[in-house]
Amino acid sequence: MDATTLYSIGELSRRTGLSVRTIRFYSDSGVVAPTTRSPAGYRLYDLDALRRLELLRTLRELGIDLATIQRVMDRELSVAEVAAAHVEAIDVQIRALQLRRSVLQVVAGRGSDPEEITLMHRLTQLSVEERRRLIDDFVEGTFGTVDADLAAVAMVRAAAPDLPDDPSSEQVAAWVEIAELVSDDAFRTRMRRMALHQVTGHTPAIETEVGEELMTFTRQQVTEAMESGIDPLTDRAAPVIDDLVERFSEVFGHAADKEFRDWMAWRFEEAHDPKVDRYWRLVWIVNGWQIVPNLVPVYSWLIQALRMDRDL
Repeated sequence: MDATTLYSIGELSRRTGLSVRTIRFYSDSGVVAPTTRSPAGYRLYDLDALRRLELLRTLRELGIDLATIQRVMDRELSVAEVAAAHVEAIDVQIRALQLRRSVLQVVAGRGSDPEEITLMHRLTQLSVEERRRLIDDFVEGTFGTVDADLAAVAMVRAAAPDLPDDPSSEQVAAWVEIAELVSDDAFRTRMRRMALHQVTGHTPAIETEVGEELMTFTRQQVTEAMESGIDPLTDRAAPVIDDLVERFSEVFGHAADKEFRDWMAWRFEEAHDPKVDRYWRLVWIVNGWQIVPNLVPVYSWLIQALRMDRDL
């Protein structure tokens, strides 16, 4: 085979694996024009045309459109430039598919109803800028007053949830829950109050009254229960909570009865809002941060266990 060899459409079809009809279409489109024609009027192609067809087939298999291929053939674009552009486009498609996969995993795991699926899809389809604006609106709506604590604002902004390009199903579920929380005016009020406590270093009264030793023990016991998978609303939590109630009742000189349990729950609810604790845990999940054991929001578990009705 040399540069003077001419090929019919049938021969090109055998060498390239393209159908005769496809080659004729490319020829009619001007992408791979015939070199000459036989005396009988049949199209003939040289070695350069064969190589152009092979390149064309490769580029088409990579998903590049015919108009772009024409520009490559005419040397208006280099293959490298086209490849770089398509890598970027494919990356966008991959991220979209990964996000869709994560949403479907959440739906499959939670048995979501149609309304929740629609909401989840809408929230996860927000652009990066739209997600950032959602959090900015939350911060402004929560702290955008003349008496807002600047340190509280800085703390919340520094820990803003940022959904990654390829989130896990857990991160998708956490982001959807955050989006619902930050849109709730009641939650914004609670967040403002709790953020101010945290920034000012305010120690809740009940913790001050019982002392650091008992509070450290309490956090340790509840954390271990949580890590063991003990549900606060089951009887498995009873030994843990009974022991803690007994210790607290000794400090306050009160019987360890239901009335005292309710009082403890009320005091801890004043100091540690479960929804705010939940928000921060969701932020850790979305941002992919390592959850530090001593920062695990134990109070939600503790309050639920104290509120659980049991025969005393």
